[in-house]
Amino acid sequence: MNPDNITSIVVVGGGSAGWSAAVALIRHLPHCRVQLVESDEIGIVGVGEATVPSVRTFNARVLGLDEADFLRNTQGTFKLGIQFRDWGRLGDTYMHGFGAVGYDMGPLAFHQLWLRELHAGRANADIGRYVLQNLAAGQGRFMSAPSDAPASSPLADIAYAYHFDASLYARYLRARAEQQGVVRHEGRVVDVQLRPQDGFVQAVVMADGRRIEGDLFIDCSGFASLLLGKALDVPWVDWSRWLPCDRAVAVPCDPAGPPEPFTRSTARTAGWQWHIPLQHRVGNGHVYSSAFMEDAQATDTLMRNLEGAPRADPRLLRFATGRRERFWERNVVAMGLASGFMEPLESTSILLVHNALLRLLDVFPDRRFDPALIRRYNEATVFEWERIRDFLILHYKATTRDDSAFWRHCAAMEIPDSLQQVMDLFAGSGRYHRNGEEFFAVSSWVQVLVGQGIVPQREHPLLEALPEDQVRDFVDKVARVLDHCVGAMPTHQQFIDRYCVAPPVRM
Repeated sequence: MNPDNITSIVVVGGGSAGWSAAVALIRHLPHCRVQLVESDEIGIVGVGEATVPSVRTFNARVLGLDEADFLRNTQGTFKLGIQFRDWGRLGDTYMHGFGAVGYDMGPLAFHQLWLRELHAGRANADIGRYVLQNLAAGQGRFMSAPSDAPASSPLADIAYAYHFDASLYARYLRARAEQQGVVRHEGRVVDVQLRPQDGFVQAVVMADGRRIEGDLFIDCSGFASLLLGKALDVPWVDWSRWLPCDRAVAVPCDPAGPPEPFTRSTARTAGWQWHIPLQHRVGNGHVYSSAFMEDAQATDTLMRNLEGAPRADPRLLRFATGRRERFWERNVVAMGLASGFMEPLESTSILLVHNALLRLLDVFPDRRFDPALIRRYNEATVFEWERIRDFLILHYKATTRDDSAFWRHCAAMEIPDSLQQVMDLFAGSGRYHRNGEEFFAVSSWVQVLVGQGIVPQREHPLLEALPEDQVRDFVDKVARVLDHCVGAMPTHQQFIDRYCVAPPVRM
């Protein structure tokens, strides 16, 4: 073995981030000793229960999880998208579904064809009418892609994600990690020792005096950011001027019926409320700005809008929106809340952890810690965070609501130039050009832009060459095909019952 190879990795902190890291690293770096340090005294935030479709690939290929077993053990359900209520204006509802918007016609994106028909008064004003996931979600239906579906059928590739209990997910991953050889150390970290010659982390010191040494440290210590933020003093980049919410109150409740196959996000007076249906309960939370709403009022708003009886006392969380200036510094890579925070409006928290792990495995260093690798990792991660940041800001900025000081503030606030350019380009001609390796695809941006009320003024010039009846027939055919596909789906509950129903939970 090369003497420069890393042989010892220490993960500081558990939860979904820490245990995901532990499983991924021990599985793909079997020559390394992987240790994880966490304290039962510090609990995990555990409110990130909704995901995006990439979690499926990560769970299967990187963590080696069986989907049905994972869902049974985490009380999981399926997610086809996010329904947004009252965001663009009061009374509006639209869905950001995970699938493609219709079918493209040659070089023309489907939303351009839809726009032509909309301007002619023939197309459904809800562009979600042409998204398989949106139609299925609205009818409470779900299925994964059947093995015998023709390649040309929309059923051959159904994009979906999960809802699950984040605490159960961490517990499930911990069991797998320890089975594969990860060594867990219980206790609080009270000191971080740096090497005098270069400032690299040499060891973390536990409250009982134990020293846990390593070559590489993964900081999953949550908002405390014990290694990257405190020990290495990497500065904080604040984004609160664009994303003003800084608190959340969360509570689980009884379900009122079968779980819906989508996350619900309802805009409130000074923020928004999430609704995440699991097999055994519903996760709820109210994200809000303390500059525009008191904690007691926020809690009251949440409790008045539960669909069932609460199962616990409301839990208040305080946070700052932003990121560390660098995500990898010396021999420390931060993930999860230790690296930054963006509210779970588009369910990206676990995505950012998983992508960080994929990126780390791609540029995995040796003990020399090549600065070029570190620089590449940081540049790619900053790009990813900033593009997701812009996507979240879009939801707040593109609103006509003026019923509260919060929404008037959001509508009037200055936004990053990168987002303003996207909004201007789309509003003018319906164009959106995906930027490099950013996560959200054209279909996501189009659904949210249109859903928030930005309907392009002009159509694509290539439409001038197409006969009117050809465009009309194509759009109508897409609608008929999608209706037929949705009609073949079972209900969400039926699919869960025969595939991954979880054992009852003792209350």
